[in-house]
Amino acid sequence: MEALSWEELEARSNLERDRVNGATNPQARLRLFGHDESEVRVTLYRDHHAWCPYCQKVWLWLEEKQIPYRIEKVTMFCYGQKERWYKRIVPSGMLPALELDNRLLTESDDILVALEQAFGSLGWSMTDPKVMSLRKLERLLFRAWCTWLCYPTRNRREEEKNRDQFLKTMQQVEKALSETPSPYFLEDFSVVDVIFTPYVERMNASLFYYKGYSMREENPYFAKWFDGMETRSTYRGTQSDFHTHAHDLPPQMGGCYANDDPQTKLNQARVDSGPWMGLPDVNYPEPETSRQEALHRVLKHRQNLIKVNPVSEEIFDPALRCALTHLITGEVCPPPAGAATGLRYLRDRVSVPRDMSIYAAKRLRESLEKTASLDSQKQAEPIPVQHRRDQNPANFVN
Repeated sequence: MEALSWEELEARSNLERDRVNGATNPQARLRLFGHDESEVRVTLYRDHHAWCPYCQKVWLWLEEKQIPYRIEKVTMFCYGQKERWYKRIVPSGMLPALELDNRLLTESDDILVALEQAFGSLGWSMTDPKVMSLRKLERLLFRAWCTWLCYPTRNRREEEKNRDQFLKTMQQVEKALSETPSPYFLEDFSVVDVIFTPYVERMNASLFYYKGYSMREENPYFAKWFDGMETRSTYRGTQSDFHTHAHDLPPQMGGCYANDDPQTKLNQARVDSGPWMGLPDVNYPEPETSRQEALHRVLKHRQNLIKVNPVSEEIFDPALRCALTHLITGEVCPPPAGAATGLRYLRDRVSVPRDMSIYAAKRLRESLEKTASLDSQKQAEPIPVQHRRDQNPANFVN
């Protein structure tokens, strides 16, 4: 089959969504939830890529409470130069920041306390004794994860010690989750789940990829918690995938260290090269619109995607059309010779949820890989681990 033209692809892309009043999404610059814009009292400053865990925490809280707010997006240190206008507001450059009634706040937990004072708590107060106890447990789990993931070990004994400490702490989390009738940490969804979400999502991805450990599959109460979270459109709009987190974390964390477990190598091959469907990073049913969403998002940015790709436009333009033809029709379309590295470069840089939702990304990666494999098995240049300036948003933001 010949590749569809850009005009033919555009004709098949009819997916438009209400970013302002519709479901939670990472592209919005304004969220109103049916309110008038004059009612907005909050501006959230978060990162372009939706990689920042502390930004996700505040973002999810605002979405759950349906507080009208504006969004200003800022470059993280690991993928580009911090905007001067932001450093005038927040000299440290750290994220997130939030403006509430013309008062600037930083530090995510302090922001949540101020928000609940202004708009009411999310289930339970941040200072409730139950919440305080579980907040401490989240920090214990975070430290055990960092020790296992982010410090190189000299021998197998050290590796096993770090693993055992994490598993011991994880059992405390399992116990806490087992004590409520709901899938959540308390009797119903609350601020506690918002606090746990960003890092357990990143733990689930990074330990699968670097340690061969499937956190969601090996902990039944955590699996129920994750399933419960995925019933919430608010969470699905902020949710990332294994591929994005496995590669966005090393420069943020100062390094992620893989062990020599054979399962680790199998997991890495699966996350990097597929198949991506069936990975334990998502469990809710795939939306019928996932392929259309992927097509819509690529078409929106196709000129910049072609411009930043390492393969020449003469090769990459038709190759990308071949991949999108497969995405939307299921028909294979051989790309020009030399296209494989360019297609895999894009495959490796699809970012969830910045670019598209999790299933849309899986379908796009499938089509990019299928099309690349018709050319050669040559891989793209490796994803950087010291920084992610290959994802500099300056290439896509005016």
